[in-house]
Amino acid sequence: MPVINETLGQYSELFMLLAAGTYTVAFIAFAWDLAKSSKALRAIDAKAAASAPAVKVAVAAGRASGSLGGPDAGGPAGRAERPTSGLTIEGGTAAGDMKYGAERRVPARVAVALTVLGVLIHGAGVVTRALGAGRVPWGNMYEFLTTGAFVAVAVFLIVLIRRDLRFLGTFVIGLAIIMLVAASVSFWTPVGHLVPALQSYWLIIHVSIAVLSSALFTLTFAMSALQLVQSYRQKNLAAGRADKLGFMRVVPNALSLENLSYRINAIAFIGWTFTLMFGAIWAEKAWGRFWGWDPKEVWTFVIWVVYAGYLHARATRGWTGTRAAWLSIVGYACVIINFTLVNTVFNGLHSYSGL
Repeated sequence: MPVINETLGQYSELFMLLAAGTYTVAFIAFAWDLAKSSKALRAIDAKAAASAPAVKVAVAAGRASGSLGGPDAGGPAGRAERPTSGLTIEGGTAAGDMKYGAERRVPARVAVALTVLGVLIHGAGVVTRALGAGRVPWGNMYEFLTTGAFVAVAVFLIVLIRRDLRFLGTFVIGLAIIMLVAASVSFWTPVGHLVPALQSYWLIIHVSIAVLSSALFTLTFAMSALQLVQSYRQKNLAAGRADKLGFMRVVPNALSLENLSYRINAIAFIGWTFTLMFGAIWAEKAWGRFWGWDPKEVWTFVIWVVYAGYLHARATRGWTGTRAAWLSIVGYACVIINFTLVNTVFNGLHSYSGL
C-alpha cells in the first residue's frame, strides 16, 4: 500500500508539471490576444480618423445642395457630422464590434481551450494526490497551493460562461503558474498522513470554503490591479497625453472593473465569514475553545476586517475609484501573508506547512 501511495504521489507531481506547462502556453496565448486585439483597435481608429475629413466634406456638400436639409431636417444640425464607425470604447468599438470580435476570437479561443486542458490535467494531479494520501489534499502548504491554483482557474472558467472576462486570463493564469512553481520549488511535501488535529470532517467544510473564497479574492485582486492601471491610463488620455498602454484598450473601463470586483468581493466575503465561523467551531472540537489568539486565527480575522472595511467604505462612505482598489489589494496581501508567512514563520497550532 505505501508503494501504491508513493506511485500516485509521483503521478500527481507529473500532472502538476504538465498543467504548469499547459498554463504557460495558455498564458502566452492570452497575452497574444491582448496584443492582437489592441493592434486591431488601433487600426480601426486610424481608419476612422482617416475617413472623418471625407465625411465632413460630404456633409458640407450635401447641405450646400440641400440634399441633407438644414437645421429643421430631423435633428441637430451637427448630428450627421459625427462619425460613428470608429468610435472607440473600452473593450471594443461601437459599430465595429462584430468585426473586432471575429478578429480576436482565434487567439482567445486557443487560450481558453488550453486553459480547459490545463485545468483537466491539474484536476487529475489534485485527485491522484488525494488518492495517494487517502484523504482530501489540503493538509500542508504544497497541497493547499496546488488545490488553490486549481480552484482559481476553475472559477475563472466557470465565470467565463456568464461573462467575457478573457482579458483577465493573462493575470489569473499567471498567478496560477506562480502558485504551482512556488508549491513545487519551496513547499514540496511528500504524501503523508495528517496530524491528529486535522483528522476531522471539519477539514473538508472549513478548508473547502476557504479555498473557494481565496480563489474569488484572486480574481478581484487581478481586477483591482487592472483598475489602477486603467484609471491611470484614462487620466492620461483625458489630459491629452499619448496612450502608452495600448493593450488596456481591450479591458473594460475602471468603473466597470470596480463594480464587478465589488460584487465578487461581496460573495467572497460571505464565504470568508463562514470560513471564520467554521474554523472557530472546529477549534472548539479540537482544542476545547472557540478562540485562542493563535496567529492563524488572528490573521483570518484580520482578512475579514479588511474586506468588511472595504465593503462598508465603498457602500456607505463613498470610497470609490483607486481608494477602493487599493483596499481590495491590501485585503489580498493579507490573504497571501496568512497562507505563507503565518504557516511558515509563526509558531502556532495551525503550523501545518509540512516543511
